[in-house]
Amino acid sequence: MISYQNSRRILNKAKIKIKNESILSINSLNRVSASNIYAKFNYPSGDNAAFDGYAINSNDTKNLNKNKSKAFKIIGSISAGKKPINKRINKYEAVEIMTGGIVPKGFDTIIPIEQVIVYPDKKNQKSIIINKKINKYNHVRFAGSDYKKNELVIKKNTIILPNHILALKTLGITKINVKKKINILFFSTGNEISNKDLIPDWKVRNSNSHYIQSLNNSFLFNFNNGGILRDNHQNIFKTKIKKILNSKIDILITSGAVSAGKYDYIPGIVKTLNLSHYFKSVAIRPGKPILFAKIQGKQKAIFGLPGNPMSSSACFRFFVYPFIANILGLEVEKPVKAVLKNDFLKKKQFTRFAKSKLSTTKDGKIEVHILKGQESFRIKSFVKSNIWALLPSGKSKFKKGEIIDCFFPNHPNQSLI
Repeated sequence: MISYQNSRRILNKAKIKIKNESILSINSLNRVSASNIYAKFNYPSGDNAAFDGYAINSNDTKNLNKNKSKAFKIIGSISAGKKPINKRINKYEAVEIMTGGIVPKGFDTIIPIEQVIVYPDKKNQKSIIINKKINKYNHVRFAGSDYKKNELVIKKNTIILPNHILALKTLGITKINVKKKINILFFSTGNEISNKDLIPDWKVRNSNSHYIQSLNNSFLFNFNNGGILRDNHQNIFKTKIKKILNSKIDILITSGAVSAGKYDYIPGIVKTLNLSHYFKSVAIRPGKPILFAKIQGKQKAIFGLPGNPMSSSACFRFFVYPFIANILGLEVEKPVKAVLKNDFLKKKQFTRFAKSKLSTTKDGKIEVHILKGQESFRIKSFVKSNIWALLPSGKSKFKKGEIIDCFFPNHPNQSLI
């Protein structure tokens, strides 16, 4: 049995390679950028108005004051999306302009409509009266003031989120290079596993495959359900592995049959393969029997998760996902730091993943409460939880008021980076 820290070091060294592909930016949600993405155009694309009002040349107002006013002739109207006026602008002329309208050449400042005096009246607007000096560039949004052409928009190895897609579409970026999605093939194991809703007492409903499948978009993989391997399916499993070696599957995951029981055949079969990296059993709770292997000379990896639902979910979160994140080149997750609300006791040599509830106080402090019902068979506490608390080895007593590391169960902490 190895420590959790050593198991993570093995995972990092056993990284497999995946290829890149070019896709439409509108289809890139939850994909990982494979290269830096740069703006193709200035944004805004042209100087435009930040307010509804009138555009003038500020130089025409330099000698104006309360005792010396001037009428500026209104020569047209420009709305957002309308082609700007393209003609010679004479002195003391103005153009009505709406928010987002392109400021024509010859004008350099905007007077908001609330500050305008029209002549002769609002129904018959022929000119505006100005009786003070107007500063240059008032209420003008300049071309490229947000993004300049060739400016970096999204860094390499970034998870594409909805706000990124908004930027990509706004900037006219139609295609981007992304990492290919990792293909996972998942097998449940055991004669007790059933896909039926109505089952006898000696059967167990198949939940692990459905839970992990539900995580596929948040944790960046394609899920393929291989079905259920029964207690006498050793040869079938061997055949499946041979097929996988020449398939598009990147990671094989099994759930169950990894401990030391009579029908726990997964480790024995995996060890017959030519492996470059391997571990079996880690000093963690829940999930101690977990298995990992990387196949020598192939960009393929195998995880054997425990069959217990809580053990399986914890091992996916703290072993499989970090492995995926490393393959995709993502930054290492940063934990949510929270103040412990209650004392907790565990075995010193084990790393503990505890079902917990994250909350905030009125003064903005982040707190975490480790819930009752930490036994690996209990799902009620998992339903009530919204965070995994990670309690490292080397310490047995965790006291109220200590700061501990927390990880979201159903989406990665990368969203906080």
